[in-house]
Amino acid sequence: MQIRTIANSPPPARDASAIPSAESRRISDDVQQARHTAMSALTNDRFRIMLEQITDPVSSGALMTMRGDNVVDFRSAQSSYADNGG
Repeated sequence: MQIRTIANSPPPARDASAIPSAESRRISDDVQQARHTAMSALTNDRFRIMLEQITDPVSSGALMTMRGDNVVDFRSAQSSYADNGG
């Protein structure tokens, strides 16, 4: 039987391909930020209330019947905003 002391063992050797690239670090950071944001949203009372409101059948029905046929292009919106003293 072989006894191995794990606490004092040197870390396993890593080859050069195992070193994280800048891209993989960026992706890892993005994942961590997304997790943080999700956890924050789950504990945020205002977000919870808003989520309850939009999942209510009456509210979600109103959202579903909103029409998108009154879409305005950017130049028209900008012109209208300028005409109204924006």
